[in-house]
Amino acid sequence: MPEYIADQIFEKTDFTIRSLPKAEYENCKFINCDFSSSDLSGVKFLDCQFISCNLSLAGLTKTSFIDADFQDCKMLGLRFDNCNDFGLAFSFTNCKLDHSSFYKLKLKKTSFKNSQLHEVDFSECDLSSAVLCNCDLLNATFDRTILEKADFKTAYNYSIDPDNNRIKKAKFSKSGLAGLLHKHDILISE
Repeated sequence: MPEYIADQIFEKTDFTIRSLPKAEYENCKFINCDFSSSDLSGVKFLDCQFISCNLSLAGLTKTSFIDADFQDCKMLGLRFDNCNDFGLAFSFTNCKLDHSSFYKLKLKKTSFKNSQLHEVDFSECDLSSAVLCNCDLLNATFDRTILEKADFKTAYNYSIDPDNNRIKKAKFSKSGLAGLLHKHDILISE
């Protein structure tokens, strides 16, 4: 039976030296912790907050994130597609998620705010009603992605093919329309 840890605060802990114990963490806060290249496989996080943490290249095989909140975190190269998808729900604010993968995940209503998502893979992902507020999506991949009712009004640097993705009722700004017409190689002027 895995250990159950609730309502704890972990601050300035380096989990690259001593691994985070495999357990179920509920309502815990991780502040200024280093998980880079750590193995978080099989760990369950329920209603947990990660603030100013480094999770880059952490192993996420069968990791559960249920209502996890990430703020000001460095999260490079994460394979969220390896997570346990049961109840998977998280939000990201001021995070750097470059080279991460959300391949085939159901991320309805997920909130990405003020985050950098360079070369992130959203292929075959369900981002229905997701909010990408002030997010940099440079070279992010949208391939057969469900973007219905998603909010891209303040997102930028994206390239989305409307013929290859479901974008019904998605919200875009006028200045972002070029990101929808990219494949046509046309010039748009103000």
